[in-house]
Amino acid sequence: MPFAQIGEERVHPPSRVPATPIKTQSFLANLPLFRELDPAEIDRLANGTREVHLARGGTLFRRGDPSEGFYAVVYGQIKLAFTSPSGAEKVVEIMGPGQSFGEAVMFMEKPYPVYTQALADSMLLHIARATVFAEIERDPKFARRMIAGLSRRLHNLITDLEAHTLLSGTQRVIGYLLRDEPQSPAPGKPIEVALPTSKTVIASRLNLTPEHFSRILHDLFEGGLIRVEGRSIVILDADALRRYEG
Repeated sequence: MPFAQIGEERVHPPSRVPATPIKTQSFLANLPLFRELDPAEIDRLANGTREVHLARGGTLFRRGDPSEGFYAVVYGQIKLAFTSPSGAEKVVEIMGPGQSFGEAVMFMEKPYPVYTQALADSMLLHIARATVFAEIERDPKFARRMIAGLSRRLHNLITDLEAHTLLSGTQRVIGYLLRDEPQSPAPGKPIEVALPTSKTVIASRLNLTPEHFSRILHDLFEGGLIRVEGRSIVILDADALRRYEG
């Protein structure tokens, strides 16, 4: 596909989310935070958990709203972002199935510092703060798991800060495209990367303007390193892409 066909995907209006029933206990038990809990502990958490269905484009909470718990994504995608005084949006994170968010604000008992938007029809679980606090008092091991989860999130934020501060825009895009690939992939074998959301959102996530992001993709395309097919990017030579400096 010619590079000229790279562009933003057509945005569809929010659609109605089907209320697909799930077994709350089963999903909670498979979250990294709760994977080691026994069935009785999972049942107690489930009693303080409710389902939230959100159509594409819908808002879960706004900046400044009070926090009464945290969320886990069952399916769909949720964008966490804030807006600068000039009106520019900065995407902080894109949360997908199995990921959770809002734990730190819940513990601090402060308002949300970001707002959310569903990038696709989504279903989430909201785990109430009172239920989490009760479980922490009952089991110190549960508290350690919560701390470990928050530590991972902090580590990721520090990694992002390092990338935004020390790496060029091209290096950030290459790192993003290769984030799930092994250091030594099969030589000569193309790798297809499916972009999880629009190029505008990904650009903001990488602290780039959409125009800068598109220019970088164009340079990589012209250099014979990638091929772009809508939301799919085919990496033609992963080792060469990793070495590329622009």
